[in-house]
Amino acid sequence: MSTDPGGLLPHPATGELFPSPVPPGTGWPGDPADATTPVAASPAAVRRLARDAGLHDVEAGVSVCRACPRLVRWREDVAHAKRASFAGEPYWGRPIPGFGAEHPTILVVGLAPAANGANRTGRVFTGDRSGDWLFASLHRVGLATQPTSVHADDGLELVDTRLVATVRCAPPLNKPTPEERDTCAPWLDREVALVADSVRVVVALGSFGWDAALRTYRRAGHVVPVPKPRFGHGAEAHLARPGGAHEDGVTLLGCYHPSQQNTFTGKLTEPMLDRVLGRAAALARMPG
Repeated sequence: MSTDPGGLLPHPATGELFPSPVPPGTGWPGDPADATTPVAASPAAVRRLARDAGLHDVEAGVSVCRACPRLVRWREDVAHAKRASFAGEPYWGRPIPGFGAEHPTILVVGLAPAANGANRTGRVFTGDRSGDWLFASLHRVGLATQPTSVHADDGLELVDTRLVATVRCAPPLNKPTPEERDTCAPWLDREVALVADSVRVVVALGSFGWDAALRTYRRAGHVVPVPKPRFGHGAEAHLARPGGAHEDGVTLLGCYHPSQQNTFTGKLTEPMLDRVLGRAAALARMPG
């Protein structure tokens, strides 16, 4: 890694100069926060700020959250040190808000941002190999307007789809602690609640995303089958809405995470990923 001397570096799309990490409200493309956005510095503050927030306020609050000291330290250390191949550009270095449609029919739930991916670009799943696989597949099945997601000013739009991470900060070794997961959970709970009326399908990337989706929807009052549905690639579970008929709910789909370990070894192939996301698109477009 290269050492950041503390100077300003140009954004790869706009050329505007930024420090790393990027202060809120300084002009980074897609930044939902500004200098007045309340900052959650503890788990209790996350719960309080998330409780009644609208979608934009959730996005803004997530993007400045400082409730997990280990994650704050790691994401900012990475933003200062940088990977050598990205040493000439600024790093976002903050938590990553959800991205996509405000009224999605499909919600994709992942694990956490990558240290030199979303932690650099400021957009979930953007800037690493996992995202390359995910966005290419979303485009092939008609859920993204272009096959690549490079940075937060590249014109990409998702079609009736929203992407969220279970934990919003890049964790060391891609492994958040249970405490960090639980501290971040109110942000996910609130975001899911705000899009619940339109979502018909949830795609969980990996077992971490699967378990997070089950916990989140159970807390929201949905009926989660007993015993707990087991994760697997292509697994499906029906989560009935509170007080609704059985068929009135969301379908949870399991998908192997498009990590380099899974894609390099062939555990996950492009046709396998396309089948799950294509299934999500077909279910979301069914009448009723």
